[in-house]
Amino acid sequence: MKLVRAGEFGSEKPGVIDDTGVIRDLSGLIPDWDYRSLVPSVIEQVRSLDLSTLPTLDADTRLGAPVFRPGKIVGCALTYGKHAAEAGMEPPAEPMFMLTAASAITGPTDTIVIPEGGTQLDWEAELAVVLCQAGKNIPVADAMNYVAGFCTSNDVSERVFQLERGSQWTKGKSADTLKPLGPWLVTKDEVGDPNQLDISCQVNGKTMQSSNTSDMMYSIAELVSILSNYVSWQPGDVLMTGTPPGVGYGMSPQQYLKPGDVVEVVIDKLGSQRSVVTSPQNNYSAPVPFV
Repeated sequence: MKLVRAGEFGSEKPGVIDDTGVIRDLSGLIPDWDYRSLVPSVIEQVRSLDLSTLPTLDADTRLGAPVFRPGKIVGCALTYGKHAAEAGMEPPAEPMFMLTAASAITGPTDTIVIPEGGTQLDWEAELAVVLCQAGKNIPVADAMNYVAGFCTSNDVSERVFQLERGSQWTKGKSADTLKPLGPWLVTKDEVGDPNQLDISCQVNGKTMQSSNTSDMMYSIAELVSILSNYVSWQPGDVLMTGTPPGVGYGMSPQQYLKPGDVVEVVIDKLGSQRSVVTSPQNNYSAPVPFV
């Protein structure tokens, strides 16, 4: 299934894409695609529905991020060996990770706003994993039972904030709009092997990243398992699995996003997202609070 959240910013409704590509409105059945609904029992209930009986949403309805305000976003770093090399770093003996503010999440076609004071905004195409069960110290053999599905994502990073202001990576990845997610959450049964997905990023039509998740040094199950030794997973949590080589920071000369640039990220079976970069905006509306 393809699970979506559709509607104007701050008023998205949970939905599902039917076999004809129509968005079916689930707001009469579930509150949202969040920690309450991204659990196996609810996902299976939606799967069993006769979708033709549900209301529809217009085809041109804006798609928001398919997960509403996850409890946490856990980002992995240097999971692709070639990306570690372009960054001038040794691949870590164990996955590196950082926490990112959930307020950074935005929709797959929403604007990426350069944060105030930002001068080195970079792209990072990534496979995102959405969790569906609470657990910790999870064996690798059981790890995929905790996964609801997968999304296309862009771990947009402000490199000065990340590397030059205390070397705290969370600083460079948490500004509003820096985490485009979607267009939809594809349940794991439709994806097959998540370790065999083509992933790419284009900036202004030029391919910057082109890889496959098989190039990661860890499987998705291994990442879910290893990180569960340090944080407990909860339904609706998002795991961002690291980016392949081709980021602007690794280029010579380095290249960064500027206002007007168009960034497109595509992952096999998960769909594409397209974001336009804009200057800092004092009148930008922050994401709606938890309700």
